[in-house]
Amino acid sequence: MHSRTIATLDELRRIEWFSNIGVADTKMARVLSTWDEAIASCASPEWEDLCLEAANQYRGRLAERSPSALAEWNETVGRVKPQVQSLVHDKTRAVVEGKGLPRVFSDSVDWDILHLCMEAEFADLYPPGFYASQGYWYAQGHFPCGWEGAFPVGGRIVVF
Repeated sequence: MHSRTIATLDELRRIEWFSNIGVADTKMARVLSTWDEAIASCASPEWEDLCLEAANQYRGRLAERSPSALAEWNETVGRVKPQVQSLVHDKTRAVVEGKGLPRVFSDSVDWDILHLCMEAEFADLYPPGFYASQGYWYAQGHFPCGWEGAFPVGGRIVVF
């Protein structure tokens, strides 16, 4: 793993995830007020499609800059994913058990953190973007779970 990715994972280990769930502490995002809203938002086809498209766009830009790097994508995922899954499990276990959250929640977090790390892995070839911004919200104690309005301009992130 690249030192950037190791540093990203180390920073994610240090912060307290979900410490500001439902706290309206920003005007940059729409802040939801319940877990039910957050789960419905993260499970929506629109949000899932946007997240998938963001990952595809990143891989597309990477392919333009370095086809050989893109060829290493799956191998890199294989190296990074076990670390991510362990971290996500540790950081989500209490809230999943305490709130009885469905698997879609932990799957969404896992996807976000894996792609945040993949952006870090290949940042020397193409700069981090969408998933780095997701990481910001985790660092702020929120759960990024949707988008309202036009993307990417004219809308805003939805967090819990």
